[in-house]
Amino acid sequence: MISRPRPPGKAAGVDSLRKNGHHESGMPESRVVVVGRPGILAPSGDLETELVRRAIERGFCLLTGETKVPAAVARLFRPADRVGIKVNTIGGPLISTRPETALALAQTLIAGGIPAGQIAVWDRTNRELRAAGYRLAEGSREIRILGTDTAGVGYGRDLVSHRGIGSLFSALQADFATASISLAILKDHGMAGITAGLKNYFGAVHNPNKYHDNHCDPFVAEVFDVPLVREKHRLTVVDALRVQFHRGPSFHAKWADACGQLIFSLDPVAADSVGRDLLERLRRAKGLPSLREEGREPGYLATAEGLKLGRARREDITLVEEKI
Repeated sequence: MISRPRPPGKAAGVDSLRKNGHHESGMPESRVVVVGRPGILAPSGDLETELVRRAIERGFCLLTGETKVPAAVARLFRPADRVGIKVNTIGGPLISTRPETALALAQTLIAGGIPAGQIAVWDRTNRELRAAGYRLAEGSREIRILGTDTAGVGYGRDLVSHRGIGSLFSALQADFATASISLAILKDHGMAGITAGLKNYFGAVHNPNKYHDNHCDPFVAEVFDVPLVREKHRLTVVDALRVQFHRGPSFHAKWADACGQLIFSLDPVAADSVGRDLLERLRRAKGLPSLREEGREPGYLATAEGLKLGRARREDITLVEEKI
């Protein structure tokens, strides 16, 4: 059963770090960190787990300016936090958040002082998690890996109404998590243009099918703007280890590229904007038209900026790239 904890205060340093983000006008550029290297994901599909761990740890340090992982984690989270890591497993084993990646992220949090039992790796259903290679776990002293459809979890009973949104939210987002991480695959999407960190929270509501009109705009931004998401979200990690750059969101080997990168930001809009640019570069390299030319420009990024959720324009984003 998921109980509602008393929300802890924000981690030391979170507000100062977010001054490089989106909470006030006139602030400096948002910071996005891209870490990785070709070969993290082999052509066979095998993942170099040690390189993934190093990429995540380096991403935390570059994002926060700290040199040691525990200090970097402490800038974003408190030991009392209950951290929900929202993954995306709807695409099956070949184009979902890999268990190795999610667990490496969870272990990084543990190294920063967050007890394992206060971390949940989660998505919509146990079936999708299993299909993506996860082993479910519900113990109170271990990293929890579970879907909203787990017995005793489910969706809240009270409809959340916000702007154009009317949804029930997963208890894992509403009740368990006091701090949230969006860890989502970067994919082309036939309606939204792209799906990444912002749209990942469609998997937190009971009726995402209602929010796909008009290329999911303004709905992606409005779901994120719901206080249950916006006020808990601490970090976006866009998984570009393998990018589905065309014919997504399902897997098509011809249109997938093993980029071997992870994208980190405290600014969820900037993270997705950098991901969008990467996806567009992959499309150009294959001679494909741009998303705009196909009539699928992800306009929800500009909408999200208008709601002050983050920065969408490249000139407002400081990009830090490092190979490991």
